[in-house]
Order: sequence, then structure tokens, then C-alpha cells
Amino acid sequence: MQVVFRMRGRDTWVLLATIVGSSLVFIDGTVVALALPAIQHAFRTSAGAVAWIVELYTLVLGSLMLLGGSLADRYGRKRVFVTGVALFAAGSVGCAFAWSIESLLAARAFQGFGGMLMAPASLAILGAHFSGDARGRAIGTWSAFGALTAAAGPMLGGLLIDAYGWRSVFWINVPLAAAVIVATLRHVAESRDDDAPRHIDAGGAALVTLGLGAITYAMISASAVGWTIAVNGTLCGGAALLAAFVLWERRAQSPLVPGAIFSSRTFGAINLATLLLYGALSGLFYEVPFAMIQAHGYTALQTALATLPMAISLVLLARVGTALAQRFGTRSVLAAGPWIVACGFALLGLLSSNTVYWFGFFPGILVVGIGMGFTVAPLTTAVVDAANPHHVGIASGINNAVSRVAGLLAIAALTLVLAGAYARAMNRSLDAMHAGAAQRRAAAAQRDRLGGARFTDPGLQRASREAFDRGFGDVAFLCALLAALAGCVDALAIDDAALARRSS
Repeated sequence: MQVVFRMRGRDTWVLLATIVGSSLVFIDGTVVALALPAIQHAFRTSAGAVAWIVELYTLVLGSLMLLGGSLADRYGRKRVFVTGVALFAAGSVGCAFAWSIESLLAARAFQGFGGMLMAPASLAILGAHFSGDARGRAIGTWSAFGALTAAAGPMLGGLLIDAYGWRSVFWINVPLAAAVIVATLRHVAESRDDDAPRHIDAGGAALVTLGLGAITYAMISASAVGWTIAVNGTLCGGAALLAAFVLWERRAQSPLVPGAIFSSRTFGAINLATLLLYGALSGLFYEVPFAMIQAHGYTALQTALATLPMAISLVLLARVGTALAQRFGTRSVLAAGPWIVACGFALLGLLSSNTVYWFGFFPGILVVGIGMGFTVAPLTTAVVDAANPHHVGIASGINNAVSRVAGLLAIAALTLVLAGAYARAMNRSLDAMHAGAAQRRAAAAQRDRLGGARFTDPGLQRASREAFDRGFGDVAFLCALLAALAGCVDALAIDDAALARRSS
């Protein structure tokens, strides 16, 4: 906080507006994750349908994030940011009034559209307003306060879910959005890239959205019905659409992704590491509320408090990560951070049905928080420094899109891994308990609900809980491997000298 109050008044307001605005996107993700078990129970739906509450939002947010960054550079970062905040708030109101799973999904898509405008514009405003060492300090403060608000959101969300139900969590966004809009209109100066072309690459946006959507749909469907001809066809169709997107971008008049922006090896490496690390992080922590609430009997508030060590670590270590990067180099810090995160994931993989919080969830969550605390601010600074100053909006959009797409694909893929491990473990348990035909039919009827399955037979309920823990462990170890690979990419490909030249 001292960094903020040593700045001029206008600098402080710019920081506060961008911090709270960007935090709306992150708060929504963490709070809604806490609400998913309650939503699944309220609508009595499958694990795959519940996954779409997160996946549809992330699909729109991630696939169109490139468009959002481009719009910010072309038409004004302040204008795009304010528009995004307003649309996001409107989508939140729609979620609060949802009367069916279909109406909730439609409102979540609207939220994602607002988020894809404001998330890249938020960091682009910082990149345009600050320069040199001040930019690094501002981004470090942005990361720290963003983590703080992201920590406060789930705690408030847990209280609301337990006291007033899942609908109440969407109202969190409305007063915050109103405050951000007022502060931005009064204190943030408009900035844009005057050389940016005015043509919008609608074709590219459509191809990447449809391609990612098809792949996500195929993987979520496979977790429920297996790899049928239709599922395989959808997966291949999605891959073909993404290939068409790459070809389209090479020939587009004003591509969403300018080819020149990837001329920096460091920029490409940072985004590849982001894909691996944030895919692992998003995929595993999507499953954590289900593990804690459905399999281990925690309340929503207890689950929020249980993940607090990670948020506290992010807050305390955000500026430390920046300082370490300035002293030892960005490459060293961005290699070590993901390796620490991998150790935390591995600890979570050791979870068993009889493990208490302090020896089960706590060590892994704390270690993950320490690793991410060292990583987030240096990674964000490196993304801005590695890009051309005229492309800070699109650079921010690309990195935000990569992190969202990573979560989109990881949640779908890891849900498939979890479903497979759950099914195998349940079959072994049914065989071991010499289950009869009625028990096997009961297990099969609720298999697609995974941890949300509820049985009157105590033996089946215990087997379901243990099967979910087995699947969760497999997912955690796979995420540890992805995080370790992210650290290897950073260690081998980031060029500290190139970052120093671009940031000067």
C-alpha cells in the first residue's frame, strides 16, 4: 500500500480502478466455483452440465480476449474498459435471476463478453499510464491488491452461499462495478494506438471461438458418453477450425494476432509457460470445491477459508517476486515459481478420504500460493516488457486469452480424467464389496454426477467418496507435471537481456 500512497493522486485512482475492475473477473471465477455444488444440487444436473457454467464463461472470455485487447488499442482503452464493466454487471444481474440451467448459461456468456473487454483493457491502461521502473512497481501493486480482492471475494461469497443461497453471489459484482465506472470516468485518461487499423477481424474471432467451443464440448461430452463417433467428429472439427484460424490470421487485413508480436522468443515462451501453468492451476482448483464440499463435507465458507493461505501468499509475495526478478533476473524467478507450484500440486495429490485439513489440503494449498506469489507479478511485467509499446493492449489480451483458454481446455480435459478415474475406482469398489445388481444400477444411474452422487446405501456413498478422491489425486499429479514443464520452458527460453532492452 505504501507504493500506492507515494504516487500522485491520479496514479492512485488509475491503480484502484484497474485493480478492482480486473478483480471482478477473478472474483467471479473463484466465487462461482464455490457455488457450483449448490447449483448442481438446485438444478439436479450432471457434472458435465455444471462444468459448462464455468466453461461457457471462460470460452467467451478466453476466445474473444484477443478481440478485446485489439478493441482497446484501436478505440480507446478507457472506453472499452468502462463498456466491459457495465456489460459484466448486467450479466451478473442476469445470473442472479436465472430460472433454469439454460438461462444461467446464457447470462454467463454475457458476463464473459463483458470480461473479455475489461480484462485486457485493465492492464493496457496501466501499461500506457506508467513507464520504466514505475510500471513494474505499479503492476506489482496491481497483482498484490488483485490477489487481496480475490481473497476477500470468496470469503464473502461463502458467507452469502451458506446464508442466502447461490444466487446471492452474483450481486457481489454490482456495487463494485458501479464504483469502478465512476472512478474510471473521473480519473483515467483515454489512450489508444493511433496507428492501429479500424478493421475488426470478425472472421478470426468466429473461427477461434467455434474451434475452442467444439473441442471443449467434445471433451466434456466424452466424460459422460465416451468417445463416440459424434464426439470424435466434433473434436476433429474443432481442431480443423483452429487450424483454419491460424491460416486466416496469416492473410487477414487486420489480424487479431499480429505476426510481428511473436517475433520475440521471450514473448512466445512466456505465453507457452502461461498455458501450462494456468491450465494446471485452473483445472485443479476447479475441482477443489467439489472435493471439499461434496466429498469431505465442508461448507462453502469453510472451503473459502481453506484456500485463504494461497491468497495470503499471493498478497505478501507479489512485490517480493518483482524484487527478486529485478535482482536475479526474470528467467530465474519464472523458472523457480512454477516448480514450487508443482510441489504443491503433488502434495494435494496425496489426499485421502481420512485426511484432515491441516495434513491434507493445507500444505499443498500453501505451497501453491508461495509459488504463484513469486510468479504472478514478474510474469505480468514480462508480458508488457516483451511487447512493442504500441501493442500493450493486444499483448495483454493475448496473455489473458492464453490463461483463460488454458483453463477452458484444462477443466474439460481434467474432468474427463477425473471421470475415468472415478469410474474405474467405483468398479473396483463394487467388485470388492460383491455388489448386487441393484447396487450396480444405483451406482451407474449417478455416475455422471461424480462427487455429487448421493446414495442411501452407506457402502456406496463411501465408495463414491473414495473414488472421487482417487480421481482428484490423479488430476493433481497431472497438474504437477504441467507446472513443472512451465518452469522448464521459462528456464530454457526467456531472455533477460531482451526484456531489459525493451523495458528501457
